[in-house]
Amino acid sequence: KPPSSDGPAGGSASGGSGSTSGKPSGRKPGGQPGHRGSQRVLLAAEELDEVVDCFPPACECCARRLPRRADADALRHQVTEVPPVKPHTTEYRQHGVGCTCGHVTRGKLPDGVSSVSFGPRLITLAASLVGVYKLSRRAAQALLWEMMGVRMSLGAISTCERRTSDALEPAHDEAFVHARDSPIKHIDATSWYEAGKYKHVWTLVTAAATVFQITSNGTTETVRTVLGRMKGILVSDRATAFLFWKMHRRQVCWAHLLRKFVAFSERDGDAGRIGRELLDYATLLFSYWHQHKEGKLSRRTFRLYLEPIRARVEALLRDAGRRDIARMSGSCRDMLEHREALWTFVDHVGVEPTNNDAERALRAAVIWRKTSLGTKSERGSRFVERILTVTHTLRQHGRDVLGYIRESVAAFMHGRPSPRLLPAHAR
Repeated sequence: KPPSSDGPAGGSASGGSGSTSGKPSGRKPGGQPGHRGSQRVLLAAEELDEVVDCFPPACECCARRLPRRADADALRHQVTEVPPVKPHTTEYRQHGVGCTCGHVTRGKLPDGVSSVSFGPRLITLAASLVGVYKLSRRAAQALLWEMMGVRMSLGAISTCERRTSDALEPAHDEAFVHARDSPIKHIDATSWYEAGKYKHVWTLVTAAATVFQITSNGTTETVRTVLGRMKGILVSDRATAFLFWKMHRRQVCWAHLLRKFVAFSERDGDAGRIGRELLDYATLLFSYWHQHKEGKLSRRTFRLYLEPIRARVEALLRDAGRRDIARMSGSCRDMLEHREALWTFVDHVGVEPTNNDAERALRAAVIWRKTSLGTKSERGSRFVERILTVTHTLRQHGRDVLGYIRESVAAFMHGRPSPRLLPAHAR
């Protein structure tokens, strides 16, 4: 199974963590012996809101009264609490003042005050509860009221989503252009539903951005539209929609191949024999790759180690392709047709042998689809694209998601330029 469909048990053919056997390990839950524990770090004095000095009233030994004398080595105990949240509502009264000429002139709102009923922070929060934290609109409505005392209708939450989507459009476009022009990009897709119609949601992942795009279908022409001009190396599965991209500029996902080899190995006869040998070589390939990533194998040594594996894998695929083995020969012939794209990661630094980056990112869309059954309009689909793109890209760089969205919404409401999504070094 691809990472995007991993269940809560974890574990996958591609080497994910967790046990798939279902057998208990015999260990107690929590940290194991030898595990370095973690504890809350005390805040610096300048970060504190209040300091309470606790002096002993009397000696524990003789009961004599003690002076209140500061101790440089006092034990520090910090308690963090959230103050009660009360919404702040400002009423602007636009007075109409009559003139001697008979005309009544009404006062205008101060500069920077929007005509909408909610401020940028509240709009950001309402939209983010749905788009970032994956709550239903009803759950978001309940949280806003029960935790913050804000009453908001479901329609108002939808309006907040629309305003946030409009505010994030430039950020989505910025990430989209960057991803298309990136020298290495990962792409994957899954099904989506918009007003009950079957669609596709794509993710395009680079080292600096993660972009989501919902399209009407998954045809080659649509993929061309998503990817734009042929530039850089594309990491993907073997879907026919990618055949227009030149093979020497592609990397086929070895995690997909590994899952195929596992399926072959579980069969009887020639299929099982060839599958087990392919699986052995794929396992060895990943072992060498991880050693290279950890710095235990130089690039030159890694390439030398892969030469005999490459020759043997291709020979096994040719052997299986020549045979008439149901549900195997055709797959092996197709793998051979992608031969140039099987080994790009060996010759090009920065290219991964798997498409796990895109498949993991796609999990966010899979979860959203399962909880909401897709979207009900094109506007809703644009909101999904933009909020997921911004959230995942910001998290790639360890940046504040809500802070950026709030800044974007404020800029949009006041007619200012949108803040840049990508850091300067990634543009």
